[in-house]
Amino acid sequence: MTKIIRRRTALAIGITAGALATPLFSRGLRTQGAHAADKTARILVPFAAGGTTDMVGRVVAEIVSSAIGQTFVIENKTDSSGNVCAEIVARALPDGLTLLFGTVGTAVTNQYVYKTLSYDSIGSFAPIALVGELANVIVVHSAFPARTLEEFVDHSRARGPKTVSYGSPGIGSTGHLAMEYLQNQTGMKLEHVVYGSRSQLIKELLGGRILAAMDNLPPYLQHIESGTLRALGVTSAKRWFAAPGIPTIAEQGYMGFDAALWWYVAAPAGTRIDVVKKLSDEIVAGIGAERAIRRIHGAGASELPGNAKHLTQYMVAENRKWKYVIDAANLQRQ
Repeated sequence: MTKIIRRRTALAIGITAGALATPLFSRGLRTQGAHAADKTARILVPFAAGGTTDMVGRVVAEIVSSAIGQTFVIENKTDSSGNVCAEIVARALPDGLTLLFGTVGTAVTNQYVYKTLSYDSIGSFAPIALVGELANVIVVHSAFPARTLEEFVDHSRARGPKTVSYGSPGIGSTGHLAMEYLQNQTGMKLEHVVYGSRSQLIKELLGGRILAAMDNLPPYLQHIESGTLRALGVTSAKRWFAAPGIPTIAEQGYMGFDAALWWYVAAPAGTRIDVVKKLSDEIVAGIGAERAIRRIHGAGASELPGNAKHLTQYMVAENRKWKYVIDAANLQRQ
């Protein structure tokens, strides 16, 4: 059961990388030039300005603008699922001038979380490049009677199903799904409490009104460092560069556990293959440059450059994992 606390007021498993990529360029172009100087070039970002996703998206915008010789502006659409931005890009002309700065949600998980989507996670887009990732962290209030992940799991099992609660910013968020993944691996059953915003979740956690959470790491670091909150593990495959003292979940007995938020760039399906290759090559090279890495790290994220082929393969692997986790959790579609 999931409890929702509100403020006032979705890749089939059997597909191969080739099958995913093949239809993307089969449609005829609806415009003539790949880049028209009289058109606005834009990158749709599904979060508000100033956040980690926005800051990493702006690094990509600068890389693409410099490579193409035309300024790409960021359009922020505050939509934690990313579905609004994905729909806009899916319906845009495939001229290389409208790009999606998407997340694991728009690429993989949303199709399993929502009843209906206005876009096809596979057929609506031409994958361009992997960009970066962001670890989640499982944290507990300092009063929680567990100092390690093993103790947390043992405590939750001993208390019984749904008697230990944890918070996340939303159903289908990477924090929520990461905890569903962990429950699948450990056999514990927790009560999920959804908060209307991350700030509300942190406030309740610091106040001891909820004692555990799974969420993106950066906003919690200062509280972990102060001792108010205790980190039990990060969800990235390797220890996180900004918090090397926090062990990964994988190294604590759950080999292969990896549940990070990740970002990618995609264009509308039908975008010319030479345009996709140009953008892919430039983004991968740019993200790997020292200046870009410094900026991405400064935003609390980590670089994860990969070309269109790598992105496609990554999506296939992530789809397999998250479809299994979501099906096993028997989540009700929103």
